[in-house]
Amino acid sequence: MNSKKIDQIKAAFARDQQEDRPAVEPGDIPWRYEAITPEWMTHILCRDHPAAQIVSISLDEPDSGTSNRRRIFVEYDADGQAAGLPSSVFCKATVDLRNRLLLSTSALLSETTFYNQIRPQLSIEAPESYLAVYDPESYASIVMLKDLGDTVSFCNHHTRMTLERVQDQMRLLATLHGHFYRSPQLDDGLAHMFRYDDRFLALDRDHDFKGMCEAGLREAADVAPGRLMARQSEVWSATLRASARHGALPPTITHGDVHLKNWYITADGRMGLSDWQVTSKGHWSRDVAYTISTALTIDQRRLWEKDLLRYYLEAFAASGGEAISFDEAWLNYRQQLLTTLAWWTMTLTPLGDVPDMQARDITVEFIRRIATAIDDLDALDSLD
Repeated sequence: MNSKKIDQIKAAFARDQQEDRPAVEPGDIPWRYEAITPEWMTHILCRDHPAAQIVSISLDEPDSGTSNRRRIFVEYDADGQAAGLPSSVFCKATVDLRNRLLLSTSALLSETTFYNQIRPQLSIEAPESYLAVYDPESYASIVMLKDLGDTVSFCNHHTRMTLERVQDQMRLLATLHGHFYRSPQLDDGLAHMFRYDDRFLALDRDHDFKGMCEAGLREAADVAPGRLMARQSEVWSATLRASARHGALPPTITHGDVHLKNWYITADGRMGLSDWQVTSKGHWSRDVAYTISTALTIDQRRLWEKDLLRYYLEAFAASGGEAISFDEAWLNYRQQLLTTLAWWTMTLTPLGDVPDMQARDITVEFIRRIATAIDDLDALDSLD
């Protein structure tokens, strides 16, 4: 990130701290959760019920990673209660300076675009928003979502994934990818969206992506296959070639961070996908490789991955994509395992203004699964 932009964000953050303005009017963006007022929440949640008002709000415990997350509990007057308006919402914001700096690279534009322009076009299991905004000067932001609360179960590396659940993941991705595959929207209404390969290069330019990935792989030596670690000096250059290859393939809209923790299971057993802040224009193969390699145990992946790729390709073609040969898809799948590994070796050893993003046990397990897939499928040699 250039120094001018850093200085701009720091100055805006200092001004927000000094002024500590409450969010009252509809266009206000609260700079911290404590700045949110019942009046402001009324504008958002009661917009379709003008007689209703919010009389009080309360905040749940804070939870921070790449964004600052919090639930807000809401109490209404009699009209609001009669209208059956939501009693809580789930929010993601950039409250801390380091979160503003990190997410200013492209994530705020990506996530707000997803909820404002992309999500309304899709019939998929994914969160829906009441508000998704950011300020391009200060990078204060807030995304306010329907609170899934106790109605879903979020996954982690201990979640038991069945073949049916992973097929459901493939169907959701195929619906997203097929709908926007080679779409005129990519050069029109969504022209401002980042390309994945550009995001990759920006991470290296602004946050020493290379240094974090190489340090993370060394740190994970105990769980990565010995054959891969013996060639660790080749991994970054191969990852750059995989990213460049990704950028040369036909584009669609991709989620970009489809690890298992971003998936949830609904009460009726459907798989849903959350956390859309890395949404980009890119090729479908990375989302598919990323999902399969993190969702499944090593033995499951070895048993199911080819059949799952065939299943995806059928669903992709049926959802507006095109018929793609298995051999072509398999090569792309193998190559994009390298860009998937980069996302998790970076996570293991964050530097500078990059926050700790995941618990170590989850990160190490995902690196183990992805690195083993790279070794099993000779991904390093797939780019020659």
